[in-house]
Amino acid sequence: MQFGGQRTSMDLKPIGKPDNILVKLTDDILPEPDAVLVHGISPQRANADGLSEAEFTKYLSDKVFLPNTIFVGFNSVRFDDEFMRFTLWRNFTDAYEWQWKNSSGRWDILDVARMTRALRPDGIKWPFDPDGKPSNRLGLLSSINKLEHSDAHDALSDVRATIAVAKLIKQKQPKLFEYLLKIHNKTKVAALVGKGEPFIYTSGYYPSEYEKTTIAVMVAAHPLKQAAIVYDLRVDPNEFTKLAPAELALAWQARGKDVPYFPVKTLSYNRCPAVAPLSVLDSSSAARLKIDSKIIDANLAKLSKTKDFGDKLIRAVEIIQPKTQPEMVVDSQKVDGQLYEGFVNGLDKTKMSVIRAADEDKLADLHLDFADERLQALLPLYKARNFPQSLSADEQKSWEDFRRQRLLAGDDSSRAAYYFKRISELSSQPNLSNQVKYLLEELNLYGQLVVPEA
Repeated sequence: MQFGGQRTSMDLKPIGKPDNILVKLTDDILPEPDAVLVHGISPQRANADGLSEAEFTKYLSDKVFLPNTIFVGFNSVRFDDEFMRFTLWRNFTDAYEWQWKNSSGRWDILDVARMTRALRPDGIKWPFDPDGKPSNRLGLLSSINKLEHSDAHDALSDVRATIAVAKLIKQKQPKLFEYLLKIHNKTKVAALVGKGEPFIYTSGYYPSEYEKTTIAVMVAAHPLKQAAIVYDLRVDPNEFTKLAPAELALAWQARGKDVPYFPVKTLSYNRCPAVAPLSVLDSSSAARLKIDSKIIDANLAKLSKTKDFGDKLIRAVEIIQPKTQPEMVVDSQKVDGQLYEGFVNGLDKTKMSVIRAADEDKLADLHLDFADERLQALLPLYKARNFPQSLSADEQKSWEDFRRQRLLAGDDSSRAAYYFKRISELSSQPNLSNQVKYLLEELNLYGQLVVPEA
């Protein structure tokens, strides 16, 4: 893992030196070979130059997670933020506070770029994919606008490109930029969407032919989280309002190229969605986006006559995501991924801070009983990954058993089997560069070192 960051002023001027940090791999992990060929960081380099995850999370808490910070990235809400949350979780650090506590927040330039392209495209060059479809990828945006992005997929280079794109949008379309920045707060999003009135919504879910933008309206509150269930008013609702909850659930879950478009989606308030009132839509944007106000009004009228559509969609959500009880016995092989199975109580949070403050010597003799069984299962993994010298003989044996299960379970379908098979496949491709050959050899050597004997 590589972390790149640059603090800026609200005018996007850099403050202080950037962060560019590698994080060591723990020896229960095999990296994805294809990913290593993209970013070029071998596991040997990460382990030689990187911080342990415990050191990394402490650095974040002390140096990065400062009051009044808005954490901004490009597609970070759906991607980077999730990696950050789970890294914090398995290292006994609150997974959420960094994004809201002490007047902090988060924002995502990808949806800002999408909405700018849809509503206020003037002054910026907008790229297309080779198939002719509009594209808002960071590399293409920075390239076509001649912005700095010398090393795509390098974390710090991506950070600098994100700042450059944000500056460009702020310079060319300052009113829209400032509006979307002000509405990044979930309370403000909920206030706009929750009125029950049509609003402009830009999301990767919507078709690229309409620049990922539509007119939507809230039809129900989401039953499981702080979110709204919204309907795409471009689409006649009559075909969908007559469906039963089970049929709606099937249509909602369907994925694939030839699957009919389903005009319902979840809008999560805390994911800083790009939403705006209808007053932002001018006539030229409406024409470019093929938004016909008569069709929008007619479909809204049809929806308003259907009293039970929202209730049926709520039931469809409950079919798709049935409420489940947390596992009675926490499986150490799964606990890394169980962040979203419940919030940690206050007393356990205090004990988490004790774990974070303990050095290797203190950890060896530290025995804390957590009320949350997930934390109890995480503790020996945390010790083994970050402070292996703190393990007792029994704990060392348990760790080796854990690694053997994680890397070798499943025989031919195990993580280790896939890893070496993929390296072999990549190595057999023609015309490999010396750099690729070197990385594949490093990956092979790393696997030989890490994978335990069966």
